[in-house]
Amino acid sequence: MKHILNFGLIILIALNGIKGYSQEKTDQEQINSQIWGNFTKAFETLDHELFASLHVEDFIRVSGDSKKIKSKTEYIAGYEKGWQDKRLTQTISFRFLERISNGSIASERGIYNVTIFPSKENEMNYYGKFHVILGKENGKWMILVDYDSSENKSINKESFDNAFGMSELEKY
Repeated sequence: MKHILNFGLIILIALNGIKGYSQEKTDQEQINSQIWGNFTKAFETLDHELFASLHVEDFIRVSGDSKKIKSKTEYIAGYEKGWQDKRLTQTISFRFLERISNGSIASERGIYNVTIFPSKENEMNYYGKFHVILGKENGKWMILVDYDSSENKSINKESFDNAFGMSELEKY
């Protein structure tokens, strides 16, 4: 009887682990679509309104490189101004170091690559490490806090390539 109870306990623990993994996987799939897919689309289409819609009203932006903290209004205004020149072409890509979620809050850390004028003679690439805290608002994932830094320009293509792809959910 003792062996049956121990076996039952092991199964229960395993199922809870699978449920936790399943919840995180579901969260990350939603986050990929609701946050990272739209973040990328906003960057590539220069759509500051779509970009703004991804952030809560009391959003906090921290830039390690400039050592500044901004509100949503200040942060989005910079993109609105910068994205007025429709000759600008850019892409942004994300790879991840860590993704943790519990169904209502998520922490995502990784490396981004912004490419200005992709596939052109004057192409420029910028890399940085990011850490975002996300929360659900009315059932939708939103960015609460966003921090990034180039870490004194030490983040580079190698850093980016060594991180995990967005769809490599089993890595987290």
